[in-house]
Amino acid sequence: MRIKHVEIENFRLLRKVAIGLEERTTLIVGRNNSGKTSIAELFRRLLSERTLTFRLEDFSLGCHECFWTAFEAFRAGADAPDVLGHLPSITISLDISYDVEAADLGPLSDCIIDLNPDCAVARLVLTFGPRPTAAEALFAGIVRAGEDLVAHRSTLFRALGSRLPAAYSSSLEAVDPNDPTNRKALEPKTLTALVHGGFINAQRGLDDDTHRERDVLGKVVEVLFQSALTDPLDPEKRSTAEQLKTAVEQIQGDLHARFNAKLTSLLPTFDLFGYPGLADPGLVTETSFDVDKLLNDHTKVRYLGVNGVTLPETYNGLGVRNLVYMLLQLLRFFREYQARPSAVGVHLVFIEEPEAHLHPQMQEVFIRQLDQITSAFVAKLNENRPWPVQFVVTTHSPHMANEARFESMRYFLSVPDGEGMRRSVIKDLRLGMGDAPVPDREFLHQYLTLTRCDLFFADKAILIEGTSERLLLPAMIRKTDAAAAGQPQLASQYLTVMEVGGAYAHRFFNLLTFLELRSLIITDIDAVKSNENGKRLAVPVAEGEFTSNGCIKAWFENDVSPAALLAKTAAQKMVGLRRLAYQIPEADGGPCARSFEDAFILANLDRFPLGDGDAAELAYEYAAEQKKSTFALEHAIEQTDWNVPRYISEGLRWLAHGNLVALEPPAAVAIEIVAEAAGVAVNVVEAGENG
Repeated sequence: MRIKHVEIENFRLLRKVAIGLEERTTLIVGRNNSGKTSIAELFRRLLSERTLTFRLEDFSLGCHECFWTAFEAFRAGADAPDVLGHLPSITISLDISYDVEAADLGPLSDCIIDLNPDCAVARLVLTFGPRPTAAEALFAGIVRAGEDLVAHRSTLFRALGSRLPAAYSSSLEAVDPNDPTNRKALEPKTLTALVHGGFINAQRGLDDDTHRERDVLGKVVEVLFQSALTDPLDPEKRSTAEQLKTAVEQIQGDLHARFNAKLTSLLPTFDLFGYPGLADPGLVTETSFDVDKLLNDHTKVRYLGVNGVTLPETYNGLGVRNLVYMLLQLLRFFREYQARPSAVGVHLVFIEEPEAHLHPQMQEVFIRQLDQITSAFVAKLNENRPWPVQFVVTTHSPHMANEARFESMRYFLSVPDGEGMRRSVIKDLRLGMGDAPVPDREFLHQYLTLTRCDLFFADKAILIEGTSERLLLPAMIRKTDAAAAGQPQLASQYLTVMEVGGAYAHRFFNLLTFLELRSLIITDIDAVKSNENGKRLAVPVAEGEFTSNGCIKAWFENDVSPAALLAKTAAQKMVGLRRLAYQIPEADGGPCARSFEDAFILANLDRFPLGDGDAAELAYEYAAEQKKSTFALEHAIEQTDWNVPRYISEGLRWLAHGNLVALEPPAAVAIEIVAEAAGVAVNVVEAGENG
């Protein structure tokens, strides 16, 4: 039994989203403020024992207009059902898959209402929506005053904030997956009986405090003790916990008989105060130990030292403490599951930003070992009885994304949702992979692992050809930013750079479109001309007939000429959120370079002793004599007073600005991403074999 699919409407950034969950671990990735924390917070509320409730601030900003429309209908005298029809609701739909052959489905049995023998999914829909009396409760007594619409809307929504709890309520229903009209009301506690939650928050209180030990790890011991005390399955753990409690009671007896007798002798009697008629009732002391408080307030987890000295937990590094804390929390969740009198069908554990304080290798190990940790708990602590746990991990770490299966990732993207508002879009990479063969999926995962998984976290991307561009690009960004004071600065944006080569850059177009990532592709015009044998040879741009650059040919057409490329407009170099940048003359009508190095030379003619003649040809010949990495390092570190080639500066300025769309992007078919990436694999291998 597992949660297979979730749909959410009108909760914060989650305006209308759907997300599939993996059988064991789902990795949620994406840029900041894209809704990753919202989904964890939503489930934290769903799976708590308290009555589910939301505030006005929890409703997506995009649905606030519904409240205003309902208010206008109420003022116009519309019937209550019509007013209610305009009011928004927060809804959460859970599809829980189950084994139709299972002997006992537990609390899920009440949720299965379909009659289709081939259906193995139960659907639960939780709604936080208006009561039948919501119209009066929300809007009664609110009078529109004057013509100031902005002020009146502000007045309305301030009033709604305090009126919402009385006007809205939550309900839980089982819904037939094959017939949405077939519904059955359920008790709210059905959900928590069916799904148990565990949450490791992003803020874990591990920061060093030199004045007071936080003892975060010690707090977990209390929970482990309580779960052991009530464990219905393991008598040994229960016996150990009871022995601990008995030991505390024995200490309590000794305290009362000895410690308190001595302590009482220190107390004065009332006759010392000399007040007439004040009878001395006799004072005694009593010191009591509560085992729960003993664990919570006075039990610390310490590290072994030497010479009998133990070290407090704050003496260890934050990374180690974070890792130990998460492992102890996972053990706590497992023990709580074991201790429940009736087993839940699903145990959903959210882990927020596990990478905090962990170095990259430790991050990779954690996500890699999550399944092994679960298996160890089952094998060593539960006699191989399964633990129906599903992990949802939210992360900003490319190292964790490196280790996760590509299809297990869900990419959260924040997009505009009206003026001044945003909403989340969830890209399910499992659905995006389609029916791609396993070798293709393996290659794509390996390629992203070895290169740029930070694509999932970046705001923008630059694809470049090779070493020279990579070494000089940071300085080029600084120079173009400095020349554009008062405009958007690229250096302040989260940018990722991919070194892909001109022959392979186009293989990533569909992936970039899928991620809706604004991208600049910097490549070479690579002019060629056919000789008498029909073989195409590299020539200066002015003599070129074709281009040998695979990226440019994929962008335009195979037989596009260098002359035609130089005539292309800026709009023709843009498709969707992608822009192509190849060599152009530094001044209109001037000489044009063929590759990066000679373009750099032409942009800085006064720095290079080319002599007399055709500048483009001389620059190309001069560049051919240079070692690329040495040339780039010299100008990146030593000789830094130079101009950025025009084609690159224009591209960088375009990238620095907002997501302007010149042409509609082609329909992204994710299966093509894999197929094209597989083509890269073949070409890369061939290139390696050919030296």
